[in-house]
Amino acid sequence: MSHADLSMVELFRIEVENQAAEIIKGLLELERDALSPKQLQSLMRSSHSIKGAARLVNLPNAVVLAHAMEDCFSAAQKGFKLKRPHFDLLLKGADHLARIALLDENKIAAWIADNTQTYSELAGSIRSSMTVQEDEPPASGHPPEKDAPPHEPHLPTAEVEVVEEKALRINAELLDRLIGLAAEFLVESRRLAPFVHTLLRIVRRQNELTGRLEGMERRLRESGTGEHDLELLRVARQVSADNAAGIATQWRLLEGFERRSNQLSRQLYKEATTSRMRPFAEGVASFPRMVRDIASELGKSARLDIVGQNTLVDRDILEMLQAPLNHLLRNAIDHGIESPDERMTADKSAEGVIRLEARHQAGMLFVAVEDDGRGIDPDVLRRAAVKRSLASEEVASGLSITELYDFLFLPGFTLKDNVTEISGRGVGLDVVMDTLQQIRGSVRTHSEIGRGTHFQLQLPLTLSVMRGLVTQIAGEAYVFPLARVERALILEAHEISSLQGHDFFYFNGKPVGIVAATQVLELPDTEELGDRHNVVVISDRDRRFGITVDCFVGESNLVVRPLDPGLGKLRDIAAETLLEDGTPALILDVEDLTRSIDRLIGRNRLRHGKLGHAAASVKLGKRILVVDDSFTVREVERKLLENKGYRVEVAVDGMDGWNASRAGGFDLVITDVDMPRMNGIELVAKIKKDVALKSMPVVIMSYKDREEDRLRGLDAGADYYLTKGNFNDEALLEVVTSLIGEA
Repeated sequence: MSHADLSMVELFRIEVENQAAEIIKGLLELERDALSPKQLQSLMRSSHSIKGAARLVNLPNAVVLAHAMEDCFSAAQKGFKLKRPHFDLLLKGADHLARIALLDENKIAAWIADNTQTYSELAGSIRSSMTVQEDEPPASGHPPEKDAPPHEPHLPTAEVEVVEEKALRINAELLDRLIGLAAEFLVESRRLAPFVHTLLRIVRRQNELTGRLEGMERRLRESGTGEHDLELLRVARQVSADNAAGIATQWRLLEGFERRSNQLSRQLYKEATTSRMRPFAEGVASFPRMVRDIASELGKSARLDIVGQNTLVDRDILEMLQAPLNHLLRNAIDHGIESPDERMTADKSAEGVIRLEARHQAGMLFVAVEDDGRGIDPDVLRRAAVKRSLASEEVASGLSITELYDFLFLPGFTLKDNVTEISGRGVGLDVVMDTLQQIRGSVRTHSEIGRGTHFQLQLPLTLSVMRGLVTQIAGEAYVFPLARVERALILEAHEISSLQGHDFFYFNGKPVGIVAATQVLELPDTEELGDRHNVVVISDRDRRFGITVDCFVGESNLVVRPLDPGLGKLRDIAAETLLEDGTPALILDVEDLTRSIDRLIGRNRLRHGKLGHAAASVKLGKRILVVDDSFTVREVERKLLENKGYRVEVAVDGMDGWNASRAGGFDLVITDVDMPRMNGIELVAKIKKDVALKSMPVVIMSYKDREEDRLRGLDAGADYYLTKGNFNDEALLEVVTSLIGEA
C-alpha cells in the first residue's frame, strides 16, 4: 500500500512519529548548546509541522500543545535562555505527542479527548515557564491561535517526502520469503558452474579426438591405405570437428548464461537483503533520552555519543539488540559513571560520556559500548564471586582478568549489595549473553580502573546469511559458524600430547583438549590421516576444544535454512544450507557441541581424537547429573561429588539437562532454577511426569531462598530444596547420601 492510499489520520500518525523523534533528538543536543540557531530552527519547524498536521485532522488538543512548544522555541530564538526545567517540560510534551503514533487510527481522537486536561495543563506549564524579561518582546512571536489562517502555508515535511519517494508498506513475512527465494536463486545459479566446466572438458576431449583422427589419416595415407578407408576416416574427422565446433558454441553460450545468471542473482540477493537493512540510528534513537533521564534520576550528569549512525544493520538483529544495549547503557550509568563531585575530584569533567558505536569490519558487525567512568576493580569482582559462592578464595585468586569478567554475565551476579529500580538484581548482563548466543554473536570486555569500561559485541551482518567454515566429517559436509571458530589449523603428530588417555595441544599457551568430530556426532570413524590432523578450535563462554575433521573445504557465505519444525531440536545441529555446488550441508551448533563434549567428559568416555583407539571406560560410582548455567558452580559441584567417588555429568541449562536425563542411567539430578531455554522448575516437572524418570530423585540448588520459592520447587516434585547462599559441602553430601547412598 502506497502512502497515497493512506487516510489523513494515518498520515498524521507517520508525521507525528517522525517529528516527535526529531524534537526529542534536537532537545538533547540543544541542552548541550542552548543557543544553537540550527537546532532551534529545526525544533521550530518540527513543532510547527505537528501543529499544522494536527489542525488538518481536527485534533485541537495536539494543536495547543505543539503551539505552546513552538512558542517556547521562538522565545529561545529571541534570547530567552532555556534551562533544565524547560527541557524537562518540552521533552514531556514530545513524549505525549509521540504516544499518538502508537495508537490505532480509530482511537486517536478519543484518546486525545480523554487526555484534554493533561494536554492543556502541560501546554500551560510550558507557557508559564517562560518568564518575560523587561523590555523584551513576548515569548510568542506568532498571532493568537484564533487568528491563524484556516490552512497552514505549507504541508507537513514528511508527507511531501513520502510522495516523492513512492514509499510502500510491505508485510515483513512476505519480505523474508522474497529474500529466501532470492537466496535460493543465488545458490541455484551457482549449480551451473559444474555444467560449464564439464562442457569445457568435453570440448577439449573432442578437440583431442579430432587431432588423433587427423594423425591416423596422415599415417594411413603414408602407408598407402586404400582410398575408401581414407574417405571413411576423413568423414569421421569432419564429424568430430563439426561436433567440437558445435559443443564449443554451446559451451560459450552456457558460459555466458552462467556468468549473467550469477551476476543477476548476486545483484538480486544484494538488493533484497538491503531492503531489510536499517540504519543503526533507527534502533538506538531512544537511548540518548534514556541516558539523560536515568543519569538525572541518579543525581549524575551523562550524555550518549553515537558513532556510526548510518551503519546498516539487519532489521532482526537491530530489534534483538534493543534489550542488550539497554542493559549495557543502564549498567554504564549506574555502575560506571561517577557522581559529578567524584568526577571533579578525579580531574574529569562533571558530565560523564558514554560512547555507542556501530561499524562493519571483516564481514561482521561490531557494536561497542564504552564509558569513561570508574571502571571495574578486579579485586571487587573476585570478592563478589567468593561471596556468592561462585568460586573459592583459592580458585578466585588464580583467575585471569578475562575469566573474572565472565562472572559478569552469569545469571544473578551483581556487584551491588542493594537492589534499585536501575540495577542490582543481576539479570542485565545475563540477558546480553543470552541474546548474543541466539544470534551467533560474542562479547569481549575490557576495563581500566578510573578510566572506564569497554564492551564490544561481535555480530553477524545478517541472520539469513552466515559465513562458515565448510569441513568434511565422515564423508559428509558440515559447517562451523565462522564467528564461533577461533582457529582452523593443521597439527603435526609431535604437536599433540596425551594425558590420562586424552589428547591435547597448546593453543596461545594454554592446553586445549582434542575430540574427534565423529565421536561427538556419533558418526562412523573415518580412515586415519597419518601424521597430520585437521583441527577446528571452538569455544563457548566457558570452555575451548579442538575438534578433528577429515578435511577443510574452505570458507563460504551460506544461506541459513531452518530445519523442518517436525524434526524438533536436533542435538549439535543448528540449521541446514546448500553449498555453492548444490551439496546439502548441516550447520553445527557450537553451544550444543561443547555441551556434548562436556557429557562425554562427565561419563569418562572421551577417547583419543585421531591418535589411537578408544580409551577404556572406567567404571566409577553412581551417576549424578549437575544442571547449572554457571560454569563455576558446575565445576565446584562436580569436583566435590567426584572426590567422594560419584560419576558426575554436567548440563549447562534446563533443555540440555532434559536431553541428558532422557538418555537415562542417572541416579540423581541436581539442578539450578534460573537458567535459559528451560528453568529448573520446568525441568523437575518434566522429569516427574515422565514414566521412566519419575522415580529418579531431584535436588534443587538455587539462590532463591524465599519460602514461596522453596514451596514452588517442592510442588514441582523436587525431593530437596537447598539454597546456594547457605551452601556448604557437608549439606550437599548429606542430601546426596540420604537419597542414593554412598558412591
